[in-house]
Amino acid sequence: MFLNWRDQWHPEGGGSETYLRQVAERLAATGHRVTTFTARYPGSRAEETVEGVRYVRRGLHLSVYLWAALYLATGRLGRVDSVVEVQNGMPFLARLFTRARVVVLVHHVHREQWPVVGKVLARIGWFMESRVAPLVNRRAPYVAVSQITAAELVELGVDASHIRVAYNGMPPVPEFVTPPKDEHPSLVALSRLVPHKQLEHALRTLHELRDEIPDATLTIMGSGWWHDELTAMTAELGLVDRVRFLGHVDDSVKFAELSRAWVHLLPSLKEGWGLSIVEAAHVGVPSIAYRSAGGVQESILDGVTGLLAQDEDDFTHCTRRLLQDHELRQSMGTKARLRSEQFTWEATTAVVESCLHDRATVGATSAR
Repeated sequence: MFLNWRDQWHPEGGGSETYLRQVAERLAATGHRVTTFTARYPGSRAEETVEGVRYVRRGLHLSVYLWAALYLATGRLGRVDSVVEVQNGMPFLARLFTRARVVVLVHHVHREQWPVVGKVLARIGWFMESRVAPLVNRRAPYVAVSQITAAELVELGVDASHIRVAYNGMPPVPEFVTPPKDEHPSLVALSRLVPHKQLEHALRTLHELRDEIPDATLTIMGSGWWHDELTAMTAELGLVDRVRFLGHVDDSVKFAELSRAWVHLLPSLKEGWGLSIVEAAHVGVPSIAYRSAGGVQESILDGVTGLLAQDEDDFTHCTRRLLQDHELRQSMGTKARLRSEQFTWEATTAVVESCLHDRATVGATSAR
């Protein structure tokens, strides 16, 4: 059983939900009985089965945690042998409500992101994530999506020997007509439109380069509640004719747009891994992200498959450098494509499955 606050079809679904779906479907395909418990959203069904995975949806953004506790404690989901609790900041604390084996899956620690929800909720959320969760799950095995995330968990008090790393895989790529590269310098951002993704930095970068690279454009793919703020800023900066907002797109459009672009930008405040970086790499497009964002230090090999910036000024400098240096951009794109082939969902699923069955991951025995 998987516990997550949302699924891949949720309007705010992103890389974490893609990870969950890919692993859940592969476990179901090998004969496991898999249930995913998530929140409701407009148009969602209370229960349905997709690709062998049963989805049970109850509650909303916050109340889903209470519903999950109730269903576990009362056995309403039937026999549960094991639980994978996806900790996206707020923990489910499943070990308090079930005797089943619990594995905690963490994409990244949310220390930098909590302030977005306000001072009171931020304090509560950070206390739950940094103090309560490590205590309740002190004997549970953990899965981290990067070595950086694993190190952050250790800083919170999680036993390093309990943590295994399972990188994101490369999603199945649908058949699509590969378009030629844009004739003009083009940037692309693939992201949910929420504050911590900091897409304002991409807009300001385009604005800063307006005199040096006047024909540069930016395409933003993704949806989210921060859309109006971003479109307003686009107008304020005089970039309406140079920025496209495509909203949520299907995989064929996504990979076609990535293929057209020269450089992929991910100015996010924090990433456990950065799935869009590997997706861009798959079609030979290098990425730029912030070194301080965490897991991107592993999804990007700095100076090899992309660039890691120190601050916003450096982010602009890195963008300028890749747009103006054709040979460097091509070299990084080729290396990025080759490296992307190393990541598979089969390998990811194997690590998660081993944690579900390997009792040695609990206790002092090394889990790596």
